[in-house]
Amino acid sequence: MRQPTIRQFCGLVLYSIICFHPLFAAEPFPPELVNFAPIANLPQFTGAGEGHWDARIRERGAILHDGDGWKIWYTGYDGTRPGLKMLGYATSPDGLNWTRAPLNPLYREHWVEDVCVIKHRNTYYMFAEGFLDQAQLLTSPDGLTWTRQGVLDVRSQDGTPLPRGPLGTPTAWIENETWHLFYERRDAGIWLATSTDLKVWTNVQDQPVLSPGPELYDRDLIAMNQILKIGDVYYAVFHGAANDHSPALWATGLARSRDLRQWEKYAGNPLRPIAENKSSGQLFPIPGGYRLYTVHDRVEAHEAPRP
Repeated sequence: MRQPTIRQFCGLVLYSIICFHPLFAAEPFPPELVNFAPIANLPQFTGAGEGHWDARIRERGAILHDGDGWKIWYTGYDGTRPGLKMLGYATSPDGLNWTRAPLNPLYREHWVEDVCVIKHRNTYYMFAEGFLDQAQLLTSPDGLTWTRQGVLDVRSQDGTPLPRGPLGTPTAWIENETWHLFYERRDAGIWLATSTDLKVWTNVQDQPVLSPGPELYDRDLIAMNQILKIGDVYYAVFHGAANDHSPALWATGLARSRDLRQWEKYAGNPLRPIAENKSSGQLFPIPGGYRLYTVHDRVEAHEAPRP
């Protein structure tokens, strides 16, 4: 039997890696995670209008399906660019009809926007942007009373402080007592840092784990919004944009990974058309499938298309 040449052997190895690597497997993305249509004729959660502290809502709000009900922590402001971004809270029995809390705003001492909330061991952890897109941490025993712990100390892989600049859209995931923080810098890529004490965060690598492009919907800008795990696969809900419009038209996309570092984007992205300008997406299981929320600058729910 004729032995393969070195070039042929290397080609076979490369073919095996591509075909059998979990990130490049031929398995499709689950249809329940990618096929969505807006739920029609529902009141959408929006800003309360002129004269209210939350005349408008901004950036990502954090949705949790906690027990029998739904919760959202959102950013409200007066609608002006310099207006202080404050923390609001609303609840819903079904995740569709929302009632604002009478205690609002829950937190007004510092700028709080683009929030991610993780409940872990009876404590709520809020990762959020602060003034000048500086990532910060707040904690709460009940989701209502929040204490600011300060700006996150994120460092390069070798432990040196990151260069000064924005560190935005912080998205957290905890597993095996290790916290994972996904963040963007000027929306030019998504980086990953980890921590075991919530005090010092260290990059797992100094290159982005998820970058813009090559498709139009996320060609130039990208940011992470949520991590969820189904079986042994992690899914990331992110949004991206091209610089063809001002302001940019954002679109929601989905990616998957087995190690939180190497990501494969869904080939059918975006999950909704670019023209809809829907971002800050989050996915939640419901009976019969999943529900997709887009949050900026209004909360809209999407489910599987009706036959």
